[in-house]
Amino acid sequence: MDLPEIIPIFPLPNFVLFPRITVPLHIFEPRYREMVTEVAQSHGTIGMMMLKGEWERDYYSYPDLFAVGCGGKITALTKLPDGRFNLMLEGLGEFRVLREIRERSFRQAEVEWRITQPAELNLDETATESLHELLIGFLGNAAKDVWHSLVDQRGLRGIDLINFICFHIDVSPIEKQTLLEAGGARFGCLLDILAFKLEERKLGPGGSGGSGSGPVQ
Repeated sequence: MDLPEIIPIFPLPNFVLFPRITVPLHIFEPRYREMVTEVAQSHGTIGMMMLKGEWERDYYSYPDLFAVGCGGKITALTKLPDGRFNLMLEGLGEFRVLREIRERSFRQAEVEWRITQPAELNLDETATESLHELLIGFLGNAAKDVWHSLVDQRGLRGIDLINFICFHIDVSPIEKQTLLEAGGARFGCLLDILAFKLEERKLGPGGSGGSGSGPVQ
């Protein structure tokens, strides 16, 4: 895969894209309209990154970002009459920022691609069953329908199944960022987070047990 070394950066709060996941985006800010117009005429790749810390104070300048993001390819693009865009972005792979380039209205960066390969996230039968059991513990009976839809009907396996769960699972954004950064260790990291959430739930509010606890948001 021939990927560009310099890409535009689209930072968002509380959002982490994963490879092989396709998401809809609505682009309305003028600087990001410019970004989409330009990138659509070239390589079509956008670097999705999560904003870090107290980003609100510096949003229209250069708030801090996490060091690792996920690049995405524009697969569908619609320009609306008022200049806004609707697009579909398909996650390509992980990257680390080497240096930022601040020459345009939108942020750009020179990046090092660190794409996790499917072989790194293959799951044997035992690993798949461990994931299944933890999901049932985490989601309850709803996990059975989810698993049937993803595995039996859609045929998701290995890296596709792991990335789908990492993107959609109801855990905090910083935990999703940790999962993205884990790369080839993503499966083990996912199991650790789910197991921790289950133990946390057992302890309940204040660590004394009870039925009022749930996944941390």
